Amino acid sequence: MSQYKNDFLLAESNYLLNHSVGRPLKTIEKAFKDSFLSPWQSSGKEPWENWLEVINNFQLALSALFNAPAVEFCPQVNLSSSLTKILMSLASLNKQNVVILMSEIDFPSMGFVLQNALPKSAEIRFINKNLDITDANVWQQHLSKDIDLVFVSNAYSNTGQLAPVREVISRAKEQGIISVLDIAQSAGVIPLNLQDVRPNFMIGSSVKWLCGGPGAAYLWINPDSIEQCQPKDVGWFSHENPFEFDIHHFNYNQSAMKFWGGTPSITPFALASHSIHYFATLGANNVRTHNQAMIDLIVDEFDTEIMSPLHKETRSGTVILDFKDKQTVIMHALGHANISVDARHLGMRVSAHIYNNTDDIQQFIDVVKQHYLSVY
Repeated sequence: MSQYKNDFLLAESNYLLNHSVGRPLKTIEKAFKDSFLSPWQSSGKEPWENWLEVINNFQLALSALFNAPAVEFCPQVNLSSSLTKILMSLASLNKQNVVILMSEIDFPSMGFVLQNALPKSAEIRFINKNLDITDANVWQQHLSKDIDLVFVSNAYSNTGQLAPVREVISRAKEQGIISVLDIAQSAGVIPLNLQDVRPNFMIGSSVKWLCGGPGAAYLWINPDSIEQCQPKDVGWFSHENPFEFDIHHFNYNQSAMKFWGGTPSITPFALASHSIHYFATLGANNVRTHNQAMIDLIVDEFDTEIMSPLHKETRSGTVILDFKDKQTVIMHALGHANISVDARHLGMRVSAHIYNNTDDIQQFIDVVKQHYLSVY
């Protein structure tokens, strides 16, 4: 897969931080100029017609990537805002004694939203961080009938784990529980077919494996759930006819775009749509296969240092390693060698993308061995 290196701006580094921010395509500047700057710079006409086409292209890119109609996607600023809008739009959640289920290892921002966007009487039940979040039985034991909403992440950023999404969403549907799927850490590297996996809502972003930069998040709404949504955070682009300009008349857009809001930002979506189209064409299955092959190379070299799942069916695109008292020394050595990784409480996080090859992984292994294994 080394041919893909030529498609991305890698800054002459060994970049293994794709769980954080993906690298941009070399064609991103031209794509941005063509779609956003040129209509503004080169014409004396108002550029909004061209700019709104950027949003249409963004929806089409998501449609191709996740196999769902473009009208079911709504651009968003970030996942926190998306989740807030969902919670505020549902009458069934804006009542006393609402019960929410999520994992203790979910991204904290999601917990912050759930704690503040719901009535004060809402109860958030956490699946303990010490339980195996990859085990469908763990979810089964927690999905009791009094739960109103389950929040599930496809992949967990600090543990390298995958949730049994299909089983969780299926069980939730059986019990009438609203499901919200977070794909921030999996979009582009973990295949997802929305005709197969059908949560009530899905929220995601473009900054990580999709290499689209920050600010281009999205919300997908299951058509079966759209009518019950009455968003509170609205604007003229939430209206069924944004250009009606009648302050006395508002009707929700009948599509997911009822969640859009006021005057939209265009720049992030001009960048992200170009990148998402690239990965939709490449295919998440191809990225996943390559990513897992790179992880296998690392797993084969180490043993008790691996903190993330060993089995492919339960691991995300990230492998996590803990080198105990040598961790700081190794992190410094990797930085000196221009190898980009980071660390959280469980250990060092390493994520290989389509533009990483076996040479990149071998360089990482060699530096680690030089400063760790050789002393034991």
